[in-house]
Amino acid sequence: MKTRIVTVAARKGGVGKTTLAYEVAWLLGAPLVDLEFDDGSATRMWGYRHEDRMRAPLLDALERGTTPRPISGYHKPDLVPCHPDFQLNQPPAEEMADTLTRWAQEWGTEYVVVDTHGGGSPSGDGALAAAAAVVVPTPLKTKDLNATEGMVREMPDYPLILVPSMVPRVPGAAEIRRIGSIVQGTPVVVAEPVPYVRGIETRKKRVAITSEDPPTKANSEFVAALHSLVSYIKVRTDA
Repeated sequence: MKTRIVTVAARKGGVGKTTLAYEVAWLLGAPLVDLEFDDGSATRMWGYRHEDRMRAPLLDALERGTTPRPISGYHKPDLVPCHPDFQLNQPPAEEMADTLTRWAQEWGTEYVVVDTHGGGSPSGDGALAAAAAVVVPTPLKTKDLNATEGMVREMPDYPLILVPSMVPRVPGAAEIRRIGSIVQGTPVVVAEPVPYVRGIETRKKRVAITSEDPPTKANSEFVAALHSLVSYIKVRTDA
């Protein structure tokens, strides 16, 4: 079985990247490889505390050339946790791409999801190179659109899927037109928007929002949008 790597990346922080990675990994039944070394990472969201552990699975695997075993939790994606020391111990992009491809093959899952450091990093560049799909969350705000536009200009030949994220109930018409103009003349595609839901940023529960069945009324549109996004990712990676 061929495993497809789905990388979640953005050229700016605070765009909902880690939340999308966490939820997409759960819905795809995929291991989540966390390459985000700052606080606010999927590792923290999952509830993993490196301070309480003797070893760092990601760093150990990279140093030894082995394949890490993702850890499991209740209604959470399986996780390869990151560590703050990864910031100064990242392999070059080409090596990271080869490593992720090897891990994916050895795990034998249909998908692997990789969350990256907001703003870019060598390891993130490797995850981009290895990806069958690159999910790019893009709030409809000027600075976020500027960052996404720069990313599209830099890598129009990558399998980018722009995802309007944290979208208000009544989005601005000018911002909608702009995201269309960003991809015009490129093979980059735009998925359906993911709505803004108050409280997600301060949510304390560790389980994936999309694991709750039925979802709360407040989260129902968000959950529906995530299911649509995952269906779209499957179509794009099967093409």
